Formats: sequence, structure tokens, C-alpha cells
Amino acid sequence: MILLVPFAATGRATMALLAAIGRATLFAVATISHLFRPPFYWREFLAALIQIGYFSLPVVGMTAFFTGGALALQIYSGGSRFNAESVVPSIVAIGMTRELGPVLGGLMVAARVASSIAAEIGTMKVTEQIDALVTLSTNPMKYLTVPRVLAGTLALPALVAVGDAIGIMGGYMVGVSRLEFNSAAYLKNTVDYLQSWDVTSGLIKGAVFGFLVTLMGCFYGMSSGRGAQGVGRATKAAVVAASVLILAANYLLTELFFSA
Repeated sequence: MILLVPFAATGRATMALLAAIGRATLFAVATISHLFRPPFYWREFLAALIQIGYFSLPVVGMTAFFTGGALALQIYSGGSRFNAESVVPSIVAIGMTRELGPVLGGLMVAARVASSIAAEIGTMKVTEQIDALVTLSTNPMKYLTVPRVLAGTLALPALVAVGDAIGIMGGYMVGVSRLEFNSAAYLKNTVDYLQSWDVTSGLIKGAVFGFLVTLMGCFYGMSSGRGAQGVGRATKAAVVAASVLILAANYLLTELFFSA
């Protein structure tokens, strides 16, 4: 019997994981279904749009700028081994728009937004404000979840677009000032090799990541346990789940968009 203890623990953990996936899937389906049914709380939506989009611009912009500069240095260092330094502008642009812009932007927003949403909704649950909404005949999912999920889905592509531009600018500044590229040649190389699908695929990824980030924040906030410890666990779980889902969804979307 002692030999079965590790297997029993593994089984319990697996069942708990599958149960959590099932609850999150049902929560996502319910959220999507409520998107198409009135009423819609525009004031909550606009407040969430500003909180998720506008206030996330500084962290996304700084992350993209330094990532673009570091990417230019790394590509130049690697390309110099094969006398291929000229690929720096095109690889920086493609790398930022296809992968680094959406993924890093999503992870930064997950760290900032998923934790904030989970803590806010979790605190509302602990202080029985959600029960008060039900008493006032207000659907908590339509009032709390739907505006935030829609705002995140719309805001993150815009953040990704801004991050792409700032990241490419960071690579340009490093390339011109540090690596001694010609300014006009760097910009021409970037424009010649960057295609519209590179940008569009990153924006689609941004929309998916925004949906996942806000969905996980709302789901764990609604599922929060009682007390400060319950809210803390919900906040941590929301960030971890959102980050893992972003990386998994990024692989699946990349396989879908760019598989041979």
C-alpha cells in the first residue's frame, strides 16, 4: 500500500488539474455567450479599456524598446560569424512583430492586469459585494467579467502594435548608433522584408492573449477563497495560469500560421 501513495498523489493532482480546466472552459463558454446578450455595461467597459490598455503602455513600451535593442545586438553578434550582419534590420522587425512583441506584451499585461483583476474581484467576493450585485438583480458575470474580457481582447492588439513599433525603433537606434548601420539602409531593409502577414499574425495573437489574460483574472477572482489568503492564492494562480496559457497558445498559433 505504501508503494501506491505516490501514484495516489499523482492521480489526485491530475484530477484536480482536469477539474480546473473543465471549470475554466465552462467559464469561458459562459463569458462568450453573455457577450451577445443584453444588457451591456459600457461604463465598466470603458473603465476596463483605460485600465488595461492605456495604463499598460509604459511597461509594454519599455519592455519592447529594450528587447528590440538587445535583439539587434544578439543578431549582429551571431550574424557576424557568417558575414551576415546585414540581416539585423529584417530579423529584428520579423522577430518583434511575429513573436517577441505579442508574447512579451502579453506576459507584461498578464503580470499587471491578471493579478489586478483577480485581486479586485476576489476582494469583492470576500466582502460580499458580488452577493450584493445578485441581490440587486445584476448578473456578476455580465457586470464584472464581460466588460473586462472584451476590453482586454481589444486593448492588447493595440498594445502589441505600439510595442512592435517601439521595439523596431529600439533595434534601429542600437543599429545606427552602436553597430554603425546606415540609417536609410536600415529603414529600407526593414520595409523591404517586413510583410503585412507578419504584423497581422502578431495582432491576432495579441487578441487571443488579451482574452486569456482577462479571462484568467476574472475566473480566479470569481473562484477566490475566503479571507486574505484566498485572495492571495487567486492572484498568484491567475498570473501563473495566464502566463502558461500565453506560451501554449503562442506555440499553437505559430504552428497554425507558419507551419510548412
